Amino acid sequence: MATDELVKTTTGIAHHGAERLPSVDVDSFNIEMKDEDGFLGDRASKGAFRDMLDRWRKPLRKSGEDPFGDEPSEEISKKTLDAILAGDDIKATALVHSAIEEFAQELAYVTRRFLKTKAWAKTERIVVGGGFRDSKLGELAIARTEIILRHEDIKIEMVPIRHHPDEAGLLGALHLAPSWIFEAHDSILAVDIGGTNIRCGLVETSWKKAKDLSKAKVVQSELWRHADDEPTREGAVKRLTKMLKGLITEAEKEGYKLAPFIGIACPGVINADGSIEKGAQNLPGNWESSKFNLPASLIEGIPEIGEHDTAILMHNDGVVQGLSEVPFMQDVDRWGVLTIGTGLGNARFTNRRKDNGNGKDKDKDKDKDKDKDSAETGKKKAKSDKE
Repeated sequence: MATDELVKTTTGIAHHGAERLPSVDVDSFNIEMKDEDGFLGDRASKGAFRDMLDRWRKPLRKSGEDPFGDEPSEEISKKTLDAILAGDDIKATALVHSAIEEFAQELAYVTRRFLKTKAWAKTERIVVGGGFRDSKLGELAIARTEIILRHEDIKIEMVPIRHHPDEAGLLGALHLAPSWIFEAHDSILAVDIGGTNIRCGLVETSWKKAKDLSKAKVVQSELWRHADDEPTREGAVKRLTKMLKGLITEAEKEGYKLAPFIGIACPGVINADGSIEKGAQNLPGNWESSKFNLPASLIEGIPEIGEHDTAILMHNDGVVQGLSEVPFMQDVDRWGVLTIGTGLGNARFTNRRKDNGNGKDKDKDKDKDKDKDSAETGKKKAKSDKE
């Protein structure tokens, strides 16, 4: 099957990994930058924070004063660290704050490098998502990063992602779908694929309450920790198909008008035909093979939803998580997302529409302003020539 035919077959709407989406232009995603120490994202990842915490523990460990005892740094839960930040053990609190400060300095360094790229020029706000954000220590690190950057006269807002990171990756899938889908349907299926988990969800649009999708919610979800089972690639697709079919059955049972649309968030660089160019190395099996196409495989298993052909659109997981913020980013033009997890996911967006999607395309407004300016200039020139 030719690439164009495959794109048409697996989406029926737009191409996978698209640069232009209904509400935003995706200026860049999954940028991999390096310095002398390796990939920049590795300096501000979940693992990097654990390494920093471990380094700050070493001197205390030598003197027998380590508040965490013999527990490995990577096994200390975020809940435990948050409890220490709110507790009365001053030395333990200072220890965690030291790791937070070092991490914030690294995140500020990485953010500066992103802001210097052409794709991230004029960024006004950065949303920080990923599992690290879902903690008090994560929120402190984000706030501290903004303060560091502002101290250096870099005017940028750094805000934690609004929704829980587990739900943001599902809610963002709504913004992959064209708005006409919401006229006749009240829900979609969404998939968020990660290196450890695959999460599927039934997402209610609440479009009649808010056409900007700000009231959307995940009404049901199912999680599978594929890393525990170590399945084959084909086994993973089979399990994913089963999960989605289960949600279709639940939607019918609950009386939802489910759209024939599945939005997928997946790690890596997503090609227009639904293949994955790179960045999927943590997924079960070889997902970067030219012979593998996840959207096409899912359509074989779920050719129809209701009485309509299934349409699937897949994009990078950082992009999709960021898209959950679209309704709340209408007061800026250019904004980005950084997702702190195993690595550092990234995407930069330019809003296309005003009034949360109810207004006209910004490009059209700009063209009108341009035409108006040209007309005014022409009138002035004509008047000047006449005089």
